[in-house]
Amino acid sequence: MSQPERPRRSRRAPRSRPAWPFRLARSLPVRVVLVAAVTLAAFAYSNNGSWRARGKGEPLLLAHRGLAQTFGFEGITNETCTAERIHPPEHSYLENTLASMRAAFKAGADMVEFDVQVTRDRRIAVFHDATLECRTDGRGKVRDHTLAELRRLDIGYGYTADGGATHPFRGKGVGRMPALEQVLAAFPERKLLIHVKSDVAADGDLLAGRLATLPPKRLAALTVYGGDRPVAALAARLPAVQVMSKALMMDCLKRYLAVGWTGSVPDACAGLELHIPEKYGRWLWGWPNLFVERMRARGTRVIVVAGSGDFSEGFDAPADLSRLPEGYTGGVWTNRIDVVAPLLDR
Repeated sequence: MSQPERPRRSRRAPRSRPAWPFRLARSLPVRVVLVAAVTLAAFAYSNNGSWRARGKGEPLLLAHRGLAQTFGFEGITNETCTAERIHPPEHSYLENTLASMRAAFKAGADMVEFDVQVTRDRRIAVFHDATLECRTDGRGKVRDHTLAELRRLDIGYGYTADGGATHPFRGKGVGRMPALEQVLAAFPERKLLIHVKSDVAADGDLLAGRLATLPPKRLAALTVYGGDRPVAALAARLPAVQVMSKALMMDCLKRYLAVGWTGSVPDACAGLELHIPEKYGRWLWGWPNLFVERMRARGTRVIVVAGSGDFSEGFDAPADLSRLPEGYTGGVWTNRIDVVAPLLDR
């Protein structure tokens, strides 16, 4: 017997809900993030515009190795003997000599850089290379000779501009390798940048011992840079001396890249000298003028180096100076102080 059909219950369609509150709820976080990102970008831009700092005055001119013979940078490596590839000489000065430093200051340098090496008798000689064969008539490592032995060498022996056909400075450099003490005595009030050409901690400790005898006013005009180990050793003994090493500079810049957009300068950047390659400077917050101003407020000097900064490329010609921004008052690295300084009416 068939069962009577049960009346079907009508299924009521679910009440439709307004879609816009849910869409708004879903899109609200995205909008908030977008607004926050735009606001943050606008703040970072306005807070780090180089135009905010229009410094008065002129750039500081740093003469690399005094007034010296120059050479081409094409194909150069750390093993290249640069004395064998100099340009045809336009003057008679040799790098790292008292005469070259005097000429650099006379030409208009505000600061002179020179290189130092430790000798066998624990003196500090002013010389670029760790070995003697490239520039001198000597043989072997600088640190295997006494200062007296080094001063008997001809430091102009190896220079040539024509592949060895002629040597214009041969015989003219005998006795002209100075000691650190001679440089400090010759320029008692000048700004000097001392380059420790090693990565031996004991070399920095030895240099610190020599500099520690100087009065605070004299130390304030000296800056030391070089290998991480010797600079760290010197800074530990003489914390008031301005210093720079690759490790210190990288630590400073990494921290600054993280927080510099706020206008803050990390403590890691205080009391240093920073050599900033022109090629990479534009990535720094506030580069160049505001960056220079911020660092100066923390007791740090900024030096701009031409190009990528490899092998001491400098601002050496009129066209190079034209790349400096208007109002720039930081330091400028140059290998031709005799060419660059007159362009700034020094």
